Amino acid sequence: MVPPSSSPSPTTAWGLLLRGLRRNKGRLAAGFALLSLWQLCETLVPVMIGVIIDRAVATSSVRGLVVTGAGLVVLFAVLSYAYRFGARIAFAVVQREMHEIRVEIARHALNPRGARSKLLPGETLSLATADAEMVGFMLRSVGFTIAATLSVIVAAVLLFSIDLVLGLVVVIGVPLVLALTQVVTPAISRRTEHQQETIAEATGVATDLIRGLRVLKGIGAESVAGSRYRTLSQKARTASIASTSTYGLMSGLTAGLSGLFLAVVALVAGHRALSGDITIGELVAVVGLTQYLAEPLGMLGDISAHTARAHASARRIVTYLQTPPLVAAGDATPLPGGDLVLRGVRGEGLDGLDLASRPGEILGLAVEDPITAGELVRLLAGDVTAKEGEVSLDGVALSELAITSRRSRMLVSPHHVDLFEGTLRSNVDPLDRLDDDSLAALLAASSASDVVALSPEDVDQPVSVDGSTWSGGQRQRVALARALAVDVPLLVLHDPTTAVDAVTEHRIAAGIREARGTDRRTTWLITSSPALLAQADRVVLVREGRVVAEGTHHDLAGNPAYAELVLR
Repeated sequence: MVPPSSSPSPTTAWGLLLRGLRRNKGRLAAGFALLSLWQLCETLVPVMIGVIIDRAVATSSVRGLVVTGAGLVVLFAVLSYAYRFGARIAFAVVQREMHEIRVEIARHALNPRGARSKLLPGETLSLATADAEMVGFMLRSVGFTIAATLSVIVAAVLLFSIDLVLGLVVVIGVPLVLALTQVVTPAISRRTEHQQETIAEATGVATDLIRGLRVLKGIGAESVAGSRYRTLSQKARTASIASTSTYGLMSGLTAGLSGLFLAVVALVAGHRALSGDITIGELVAVVGLTQYLAEPLGMLGDISAHTARAHASARRIVTYLQTPPLVAAGDATPLPGGDLVLRGVRGEGLDGLDLASRPGEILGLAVEDPITAGELVRLLAGDVTAKEGEVSLDGVALSELAITSRRSRMLVSPHHVDLFEGTLRSNVDPLDRLDDDSLAALLAASSASDVVALSPEDVDQPVSVDGSTWSGGQRQRVALARALAVDVPLLVLHDPTTAVDAVTEHRIAAGIREARGTDRRTTWLITSSPALLAQADRVVLVREGRVVAEGTHHDLAGNPAYAELVLR
């Protein structure tokens, strides 16, 4: 399980980006210092070459050539190792920050109370991959920007020391070039965010299509699903092209203006050399500096684009991290001895529903409207709250219960089955608490022992993601075994046998009675299956959101509405 966070998540995109700088400030300071030293040495290379020309070549001094040549070697050695270790530190920080963001996203997704997000699983995955990567590499860009800024400042100082006119040209020209290259930054931010959203949506749909491939093939809907994905993929392609085109415009503008500016500097330097205001060595140094400045100017031009992209990704991450919890919860602890009670509950399909079970009872709920049944399950699971009335467990409102207390007392097993990649054993008993005999008893109660018998690997047979290689009935039986394994005082099962045959359904009904009918365990069966309802101690019929009849399955068999729902 992902460990809990010691601090709240940022509420703004800038907050997320600045937090990365703050919590990595020690490593970043070391990395930025080395990268700045690297750029400083890069700046001094053409200056050193000019010095060699003036003090060794022009004077034919062997001693001067040896000394200045040795200085150039030392300069290149410092340059090389400063970049090597500076870039390594910066890259390590990037990977560390990306990991922290991924853990934060996973922590939010795995919160016991859930996250009320409309994102598909693939879209959430995109946040933890592409968006986290964009934010992480922003830190590295900051380091290169600081180094490039220092390099331009040093180059300007050197040019001032060589010639005042050249220094003024650089001091005036560099800010002007950078200002002109920022005109497309807002467009980069907008288009990057749109690109990330469309790619995430396409990824989410692709993930869902793969998970539901068996169903699609079963109903012959491959072409429809493929067409839907094709449309989303084309949108993602168009958005990516638009985003890349804008970034390309930014890069082209930066390169063009930088080249024009550097050409002006070179022309001014040549004119100053012809007029005798600077030496040949100084001219070489100026031309070398001019050529070199293209690199830091490019870095400075790119930082706004990198920032715009990182800000767009950070905004998507923050939006997800700020999604409210799915389940309302407090910090109350239930008192033992009570049970689940609904009083005057109103909601979608529910019209003043009053319902309560007795301790140790198997209660069957025959709900006429599937929408009402689904709303009741969501209400009991805490996914929604009642518009009116109250749902309480052991005398405490569900919304006030601590999530750990609720889980220790009650489990709601929905109709939809989720299985995970691993083994059959790990799906039924993920915490590895059951011995072989207890596990075998649960598998028999849910008729999942038939699934076990299909493989020579027994309970250690591999399970694909979502159990995609199994039939719906096999998945249901394994999921039922997992629900029974939790062994909570109150278990709510919603249509646990809709995908199994009649004979297996009768075996499962008897297995639920055997597994749950002792030790005052309470079980709610929301179903229209006569086999399951026949095992219930009491059955209630819910029509138009209210209880209209109750009794045993045999007693209600003469009720026309009940018979139409159950005995058809």
